[in-house]
Amino acid sequence: MTGDAPVLRRRLGLILLALYGLGTTVGAGIFVLIGKIAGVAGLHAPLAFLVAAVMAGLTAFSFAELGARFPRSAGEAVYANNAFGLPLLAVAVGFGVVLAGTVSSAAITFGFAGYLRQLIDVPAPLAIAGAVTVMALIAIWGIGESVLIAAIFTLFEIGALLAIIVAGMPVLADLPANIGSIAFPSGGAAFIGVLSGAVLGFYAFIGFEDMVNVAEETKDPKRTLPRAIVLTLAGTAILYVGVSLVATLAMPADSLAASEAPLADVFSEVSGNSATPIVLVGIFAALNGALIQIIMGSRILYGLARENWIPAPFGWVSPRTKTPVIATVAMALIVFLSAVLVPLVTLAEITSVITLIVFAVVNLSLVTIKRRDTGTPDHWCVPIWVPCAGFVVSVFMAGFQIVQWLR
Repeated sequence: MTGDAPVLRRRLGLILLALYGLGTTVGAGIFVLIGKIAGVAGLHAPLAFLVAAVMAGLTAFSFAELGARFPRSAGEAVYANNAFGLPLLAVAVGFGVVLAGTVSSAAITFGFAGYLRQLIDVPAPLAIAGAVTVMALIAIWGIGESVLIAAIFTLFEIGALLAIIVAGMPVLADLPANIGSIAFPSGGAAFIGVLSGAVLGFYAFIGFEDMVNVAEETKDPKRTLPRAIVLTLAGTAILYVGVSLVATLAMPADSLAASEAPLADVFSEVSGNSATPIVLVGIFAALNGALIQIIMGSRILYGLARENWIPAPFGWVSPRTKTPVIATVAMALIVFLSAVLVPLVTLAEITSVITLIVFAVVNLSLVTIKRRDTGTPDHWCVPIWVPCAGFVVSVFMAGFQIVQWLR
């Protein structure tokens, strides 16, 4: 790339970046996943979310330090290359993240089409094409504009979760009487239920890693990225625990587990009102998730091109919008084809393992870098046991998922 070629524009401050992180973490998944967690953890679902937050937090803190050390697009690939000096490994990690984002966006877009068809009789491929096209155009428009729109969608999502918590205040009055049965599992079966729920809940926290891939569009990334990641993790944990407390106190666990729209049912139960607003927010959450994944994937392709690991056109930035147009169009096209042509269930399961392998590589990269660089850091820094523990958790989670396939 030439020195005077257009580069990405730094438009993201702490608030916008944290909302971007919340948008990709507090996504459509929590609107369904809470029922599955209640099904295995029962009244201990809030505890399962807390354990999941700690498990995810280990890797999140590793990303925070690496993002401060190397504030570049295609973050995971850059970290692996700096640690091990193996460009092929870096490219494999980069494409692993793109694959994860592609399948996630495709699944979310497919779900959006299903919601939309409940309101309008439109062919699924047309609905998917329309959603992907609109999201790609927003992503091309500009990083400030696209993240602002994502932030607005995110505020709708957060507002819906807060509305459930506020409407559930009467049932939360029963919390002191039930705190023992919620917070202290008794017996091996209860502990296994909490662990199983935490494994499921771990996936509800995934998304913080996307933030490092907009590092080149972030103001003062060495300070802003770590703070935004911590805010995202803390905000997500508070929302999840609050909503799960209301849900488990308001409805039996088996009813939550059997529901196709558990949060909508919880809202109806605690408020006595129609759940239509929650369903509509679920649609916004799907669109938001697709938009953020397209932004993330395009920045990884851009970063890989800028490192000369893939063809240079993917690194081309529009002089007017300061966005990677070719990479964004490519990402949108791949998402559309995946949503229309590929059986998503198996691919999504494989992608979850790929994501966990990427997490393991990232944690191991930080361990290697910290052992090599012994100078006094001028950025966010975590003790070396954090990435070590993050590596162990990531490998455990990947192994757990593989065992589930083989059963």
